[in-house]
Amino acid sequence: MAIDPATRIGVVGGTGAVGTVTLGLLRERGFEHVRVFASARSAGKEVAGYTVEEATPEALERGDIDIFLFSVGTGASRELVPHAVNGGAIAIDKSSAYRLEPGIPLVVPEVNPQRALEGGRIVANPNCCTIPLTCTLKPLHEAVGLTRVRVATYQSVSGAGAQAMDRLAHEAPAEHDLRMDWEFDGEEFDEESKLRAETRKIMELPDLPLQATCVRVPVMVGHAEAIWIETDEPLSPEQATAILGAAPSIRLDEFPSPGKAKGIDDVLVGRIRRDPTVENGLALFLASDNLRKGAALNAIQIAELLAGDRVTA
Repeated sequence: MAIDPATRIGVVGGTGAVGTVTLGLLRERGFEHVRVFASARSAGKEVAGYTVEEATPEALERGDIDIFLFSVGTGASRELVPHAVNGGAIAIDKSSAYRLEPGIPLVVPEVNPQRALEGGRIVANPNCCTIPLTCTLKPLHEAVGLTRVRVATYQSVSGAGAQAMDRLAHEAPAEHDLRMDWEFDGEEFDEESKLRAETRKIMELPDLPLQATCVRVPVMVGHAEAIWIETDEPLSPEQATAILGAAPSIRLDEFPSPGKAKGIDDVLVGRIRRDPTVENGLALFLASDNLRKGAALNAIQIAELLAGDRVTA
């Protein structure tokens, strides 16, 4: 995707775990006009060679940024994103604040890139497990149709933020408290219901049966997912392997793991085998770097779509 070299990028939450990865990726991918915003306590600090500015409503409304990448909490996004939009920018938001809002696109560039180009001023970046899941499901659905999905996620502590990472780094594994940082939503965690709702929205399959179980594990970076699918038409493991091997942002690996996925942009997919307990069933396993493709990289890919659209317009 061609990038408009004049595109001005603002990273809000640039001092956090996702924000720092975002800054590194922006530099790698050729964005030259980047500014960093964070809370008042971080203002004036240097991060990755950038001086941090305070993310005030006034700063975001100045009109001197084209695209803001938000990596802050839901409450902060709800407060600050409207100010960025009022200033004429497009806001790509990583929190859950806007993901399921009607009329706001929820985008994975490998799955539904056209939604990012519909002209809205807010684009939502999906959950860190929804992104690799939909990258994997989309080519299989296009080939044979999905009738049911079951998924178990094993999510690293970096998904809970820098403080959780610091706890894991300084506590013995036996002492580390992996209490859930998600809220109950009826009979399940909101993480599980969000995974279902987001997958349906992105893939435009509003009635897709999807059941999820999400757990936090004592791993620093990298999420893994065990997936069981049922399809409309028969699909052999060999056929599924060929389809996924040709899919964008998928890398086949015999035994995917968070350790292997850390630091790479692709989603590792393997353990592709029949599920003999159901008709037309397959089981597979994936791992991805949740700070990269699961967060920062996906948002930057959306920005590249938008910046490229500026070039071709």
